Amino acid sequence: MTLEEQIRSNRIRTGMLVLCFGLVFVAIGTAVQALYGGYALIIIAAIAFAYAIFAWFANGKMIASWTGARPVTKEQYPDLVRAVENASIAAGLEQTPEVRVVDDPCPNAFAAGGSPKTAYVAATTGLLAMMNKRELEAVIAHEIGHVRNRDVRLMSLAAVLVGVIALVADLALRFAFFGGGRRRNGNPILMIIGLAMLILAPIAAFGIQMSLSRRREYLADEASAETTGDPEGLAMALWKLKQDTTELRHANRATAHLYIETPLNNVSGVRSALSGLFDTHPSLDARIESLEKMGGFQLSALTGSQPALS
Repeated sequence: MTLEEQIRSNRIRTGMLVLCFGLVFVAIGTAVQALYGGYALIIIAAIAFAYAIFAWFANGKMIASWTGARPVTKEQYPDLVRAVENASIAAGLEQTPEVRVVDDPCPNAFAAGGSPKTAYVAATTGLLAMMNKRELEAVIAHEIGHVRNRDVRLMSLAAVLVGVIALVADLALRFAFFGGGRRRNGNPILMIIGLAMLILAPIAAFGIQMSLSRRREYLADEASAETTGDPEGLAMALWKLKQDTTELRHANRATAHLYIETPLNNVSGVRSALSGLFDTHPSLDARIESLEKMGGFQLSALTGSQPALS
């Protein structure tokens, strides 16, 4: 299957997963209706709808605010801006995305925004300090791959939708514990089911978000290798990220899936067998192995003193 065929297939899955987000909202609405009746449902639905509309148009700015990503110029960060420009040309983008920097010692990068014309690419100061020119270009090409593959709007919107679902579920649960409402006179079984749905809704939304992200990381890795012609450079960059244990200061569950490497597992060096079920990304080892197969190389042979991956 070619990269373009994989992208088309992934877009079909994307449509199905966006539908799943809608079903989670329906489940929340059903729970609110069962617990409090129509008036509370209308109020909460209005809040969610207003927030979602605002997020649709402002998701890029919201994510920039959450992550601390600030616009920079070519004079300030010439290597980074040049890497974004070169990757954009190689990927065939009509317009070079805006370049932003996050002041954080943890090495990481992400792309966000709406369409390719309004998207931006952000890198942390830690990434810029760690990567050489070759590795930086590979990482940026990965993020430009997300832009080219039309991932940025969906992934940015997914970050906001998870926040909307968490907000709505939290409001409904607060009504349950502090608002009184119909819960004293309603069917106790329906009330228990409704409360359970409100508790599980954010978990379900996060699960949908994970399923959106994992396959897209492989596609963006392939796009980086295709546009740069250098899968080895990206493999070495991912190896460096694997060795780093610095914690990203602005990391949260809503935006974790946007980064080239999940920022939520850096603190712990040893994970349990079940921890991978809750990762927003495939493992760096698996991604490096995929790049090795793609480029026909062994990372240990390229890095010399660096040990082979387990």
